[in-house]
Amino acid sequence: MSQESFTNAARGFIEAYNAADWDRLEAAITPDCVYDEIGSGRRAEGAHQVIELFNGWKRAMPDSKGTVTSACADENTAALEVTWHGTFTGPMAGPQGEIAPTGKQQTSRAARSPSSSRATRSRSHISTSIRCR
Repeated sequence: MSQESFTNAARGFIEAYNAADWDRLEAAITPDCVYDEIGSGRRAEGAHQVIELFNGWKRAMPDSKGTVTSACADENTAALEVTWHGTFTGPMAGPQGEIAPTGKQQTSRAARSPSSSRATRSRSHISTSIRCR
């Protein structure tokens, strides 16, 4: 896979989330993918868990969108800087139960680095810093 097509495939994951297109998101990952949120310690293994995790974010912040601010790749790994924006208007699952919506806007900066012979396989390492307004 070329560097450009690898980067575009990695961007496709973000675009699928933005559109809440869960079928497209599932097509962009492999059944054995792993998602790590380094900042929160949350981890999802397998396509079903990853899609559920992102579905939960969209339920909590229906207007949430990711914007790729920088991207690069080689033949095996892509690196994306993503800024997420959304308004916390829906309930969100938390480690001690459901978190009630606050109506606050949030901005999260993250890095996503899918790697393997398929752009969205294996790991997505996420490092997030959240600021609420």
